[in-house]
Amino acid sequence: MKTGARSLAGRAALFSTSLLWGTSFVILKNTLESVGPLWILAIRFTMAALLLGLFAGKRLLRLSKQQKRGGALMGLCLAAAYILQTYGLRYTTPGKNAFLTAVYCVMVPFLAWGIYRRKPKLQHVLAAFLCLAGIGFVSLQGGESGFNKGDALTLSCGLFYALQIIVVEEYGGGQGDALSLSVLQFAVAAIVCWLGALPLEAPPVSVPADAWFSIAYMGLVCTGLCFFLEAWGMQYTPSSTAAVIMTLESLFGTLTSVLFYHERVTAKLLLGFALIFVSVLMAETGLHLFKKNDEKT
Repeated sequence: MKTGARSLAGRAALFSTSLLWGTSFVILKNTLESVGPLWILAIRFTMAALLLGLFAGKRLLRLSKQQKRGGALMGLCLAAAYILQTYGLRYTTPGKNAFLTAVYCVMVPFLAWGIYRRKPKLQHVLAAFLCLAGIGFVSLQGGESGFNKGDALTLSCGLFYALQIIVVEEYGGGQGDALSLSVLQFAVAAIVCWLGALPLEAPPVSVPADAWFSIAYMGLVCTGLCFFLEAWGMQYTPSSTAAVIMTLESLFGTLTSVLFYHERVTAKLLLGFALIFVSVLMAETGLHLFKKNDEKT
């Protein structure tokens, strides 16, 4: 495949990943009506771990002790993030859940500051202020659409998503087998969710067929397949471009919520979403957001 074709295919893979992840919010919201959050996550992570494990094979045995420790920490952070996000979705709309989750991109530089003493750049400070302003407009909604415990849980999940990225940087950046680490990560997250689901939630009974199909879609497609698409697409796409494409997840999440969940979008909510979206872009790309991209692929 020629360079230009690979570049286009890489962008298409990332775009597809964002689209698929965006659809998962409405699908998960509807599935929560018949299956508990921990059961959904336990099955979802188990499916993803088994699917990727088929491709990883014996490579899993070659992970070092440090990488195993990192994979386990990644799984713990991922489990906490998904649990908070999924419980949050019970009490808020898919659109708000999608956008409020995205603030983890803004949190990462400040967590790195606290952990690694790397002072955040001006772009990160500005992004944080924009993000806070956006959250403010989201929370200023009146009545039932205002800021609620679902929104608070969703914002909390962003902290663990950010921590997961910090752990990935520490244990997986440039040295680890990304596929094997992901298998371990999903396996640990599955164990955590099974340990919570079995004693805390009643086993799902009389579950409609479409709910099982939705769980399979989220486990095999939104988790397993999307990992492959993201990892492959990043090989042929500049990081600044990839960051912009991946932030489309929140937009797709809101669009599918409006179309299929009939979410009511007000002017204040739109302004809040817009500010959060710009803050995420600024945190990911900095001044590249406002400059012509001259990076060669």
